[in-house]
Amino acid sequence: MKMHGLGNDFMVIDLRAGGTAPAPQTIARLADRHRGVGFDQFAAISHDDDADLRLRFWNADGSTSSACGNATRCIARFVMDQTGRDRLRLRTDHAVLLAEDAGQGSTRVNMGAPVLDWQAIPLARAVDVDHLPVPGDPVATGMGNPHMTFFVPDADAVDLQAFGPAHEHHPLYPARTNVEIVQVIAPDEIRLRIWERGTGPTLASGSCSCAAAVAAARRGLTGRRVRVHVPGGTLLIDWREDGVWMEGPTAHVFSGVITPDWLSA
Repeated sequence: MKMHGLGNDFMVIDLRAGGTAPAPQTIARLADRHRGVGFDQFAAISHDDDADLRLRFWNADGSTSSACGNATRCIARFVMDQTGRDRLRLRTDHAVLLAEDAGQGSTRVNMGAPVLDWQAIPLARAVDVDHLPVPGDPVATGMGNPHMTFFVPDADAVDLQAFGPAHEHHPLYPARTNVEIVQVIAPDEIRLRIWERGTGPTLASGSCSCAAAVAAARRGLTGRRVRVHVPGGTLLIDWREDGVWMEGPTAHVFSGVITPDWLSA
């Protein structure tokens, strides 16, 4: 299946009836937007003994990711529509996440508590995660994957194609990092440009939106409930006592079959 949340797009396979996920090199081939399917992340659905579903995620380069917020919302909407349910518990490598029908076609998911311990993010050494020793004074956050968030007066003034990869591979982040460029618009509103680890620039990212909102609140630039404007649309992020909730629309674009000839090429 091809799905997207605000243009952050995914290829999703449903393994509940059997089968296995492709090898990382095959996922990278599938991600090619000219010779494959094309997507930002790849996701697999399978059974779980204690939760309603088990979700696993890969980046476009075939590397694994423990979290993918928009894909989680897309899959939750698909399964809720299948089953008629309005709440699901979804196990990821990061945590068991609660998803809910938010009404009017929107889906919300609790992405869990932000990770603020330097070792768990993970960072290479003990530093102040609210003020990293990096030019630009960014913030470090974990949302099941690592994040580096910069606050700037004008998000459009940043050359993301150069800035993103230079910081994705920063030595302070041994597992690489997602990079967020944030412009604060109001105490309840921010604008975000995204460089995703293992993928590059994306129209949206759930975990990046959560990390950016959490970082803005920690800096005292916003409250804990904000609208996050990304190139593909707007997400509502609400950092509550029980975790960071993310809400927005989803789309199931098509379902299809990959040909054996392509797979064996």
